[in-house]
Amino acid sequence: YLFVCSLIQHSLVITLDQGEVNRLKVFPMHPTSISGVEDMSTLAELHEAAIMHNLFLRYQKDLIYTNIGSILAAVNPYKQISGLYDTEAVDVYSRHHLGELPPHIFAVANECYCCLWKRHDSQCVLISGESGAGKTESTKLLLKFLSVMSQNSTGSPLSERTTKVEQAIVQSSPIMEAFGNAKTVYNNNSSRFGKFIQLHFSQSGNIQGGCIIDYLLEKVSSMYFFFIRIVYSHAFKQLY
Repeated sequence: YLFVCSLIQHSLVITLDQGEVNRLKVFPMHPTSISGVEDMSTLAELHEAAIMHNLFLRYQKDLIYTNIGSILAAVNPYKQISGLYDTEAVDVYSRHHLGELPPHIFAVANECYCCLWKRHDSQCVLISGESGAGKTESTKLLLKFLSVMSQNSTGSPLSERTTKVEQAIVQSSPIMEAFGNAKTVYNNNSSRFGKFIQLHFSQSGNIQGGCIIDYLLEKVSSMYFFFIRIVYSHAFKQLY
């Protein structure tokens, strides 16, 4: 809410919920901040208000991904967005380099996959955020994309291509959630642990194996009753 408080020496004083602000301290918004940008590193004025406003503008258009240089910011839409993660999206982003298409988690996954051979070095994706931000779902999407790329790798013979390893890695997520997730005030399916996922690719681009390491698991004493509920609702109900 915005209220005009008073006029002091021809200067307008405005009262907000957070306090008062003098008109002399209010500046016009830069044109780049008005319409929104895909990469916030290109904003002429980069500060908290400009970042929040840009994310809000894109969120209203169902554009939940925004670049900040080499960082991808994702806003949880709390709804399904048609076509955002379908097979066609995987195919499109797999044929373009980073920056050629709008920001997307698949663009990051594709760049990570391609850099294995461009740089001849291991790649790492760090996913962080508040509870309920969508870290677990982002991890699943990364694994989904890399799994498809592995199955479609042209460098490996048809006899060596298999979906068993990819399926095992992707399907491990709900099993771990059954024992490590719990309902909280902010998130109905909150991960109560961290995990490190390691994938091993062959020279032909096929996933040959992987390793999932859990850490920072909450104490058994505080999680015991959560485990009982989760195993019932996740494991038995979904037949895991």
